[in-house]
Amino acid sequence: MSKAAGETYFVTGYPGFIGKRLVRHIAETDPKGRIYLLVQPKFFKEAQGYVKELTGAPNAERSGATSGATRSGVEIELLQGDIVDMHLGLAGSEYKRLCESVTQIFHLAAISYMGMPREIAHRVNVSGTRNVIELARDSKRLQRLNHFSTTYVSGDRVGVIAEDELDVGQGFRNPYEETKFEAEKLVQRAAKTVPITIYRPSTVVGDSKTGEIDRFEGPYYLGMVLVMSPLMVPLPLPGNGVAPLNVVPVDFVVKAVWSLSKNPSAAGRTVHLVDPNPMSARRVYELIAARANKRLPRFNLSARAADALLRLPGLEKLARPQRAAINYVNHLALYNCHTALELLDGTGVRCPPLSSYLDKLVDYARTHYAKGRDGAEVEDPLDRPA
Repeated sequence: MSKAAGETYFVTGYPGFIGKRLVRHIAETDPKGRIYLLVQPKFFKEAQGYVKELTGAPNAERSGATSGATRSGVEIELLQGDIVDMHLGLAGSEYKRLCESVTQIFHLAAISYMGMPREIAHRVNVSGTRNVIELARDSKRLQRLNHFSTTYVSGDRVGVIAEDELDVGQGFRNPYEETKFEAEKLVQRAAKTVPITIYRPSTVVGDSKTGEIDRFEGPYYLGMVLVMSPLMVPLPLPGNGVAPLNVVPVDFVVKAVWSLSKNPSAAGRTVHLVDPNPMSARRVYELIAARANKRLPRFNLSARAADALLRLPGLEKLARPQRAAINYVNHLALYNCHTALELLDGTGVRCPPLSSYLDKLVDYARTHYAKGRDGAEVEDPLDRPA
């Protein structure tokens, strides 16, 4: 197969954690391919370093772009831009080049911080998605627009939630849920003329083999903070913790998305990338405590009381990203993943049970938490792309 026969990929949301992992996976899996990465100017230097790590050679620079061939042969080019701008902030020649060559679009860029003001979340999550859809419509060779959504588009719904359900009159607890819902509605309407697959992962946690993650937020890492607080005993879990706590490791998400992006049967489908057999929040909390050699308190706290505790000196900075997740701990939502299981059957890609990799997550989080307590800077979720 000639070099020209390789596919051309366009990825937004780089250098976010999932985006970085996806780019590495593409580079290792499709050595004849070419990858275009849309990167905001403030992250460009960091992205250059990551591409250099992948390529193993100095990058050539031209007109704001950086390119290089990896050891496997795949070509990677960085493009300075922003999804919120017309034509993604690209020069006319760059945008035209994408339209003539791109075969796969992976749209990951989003504001995922639950405490973000609505106008900012809407600009990135909704208007940005609209601009990516425009690129998809303009792309002559497009095989798939792969849109990263979230299970949280279900908002305040409870009970069993199917993959083919979206707008059923649910309410939303924060701008993140609402704007991701609005973005997914745009993508579903575009599916009449554009080949799409929508991915709804639950809470994405660290790598199942190493525990590596770039930031600690969400209902799962709330449990980590409660257990690993500076107090001698762990803080109580908000509520009774009987609801399922659905998490998925980042390596599963990347492998599943890659497999489904190549599967013609996944076109036009929405898939829940979730743990089909999640444990309860209480059980997860107990396992974290056991691995931290701490005994759980026998009483529970209300969500309001838990929020007040997490604002105490010594906890506030470390717990800031988790406070918005308190209401998720007791949310009785069950995400049916029949379509995902059907499409991934026979591929060898499956979500491992949390119990099989919890030690890795705990070890990685404890190291990070210890650094934060020793005075090292703890990342603010607003300073990173999704």
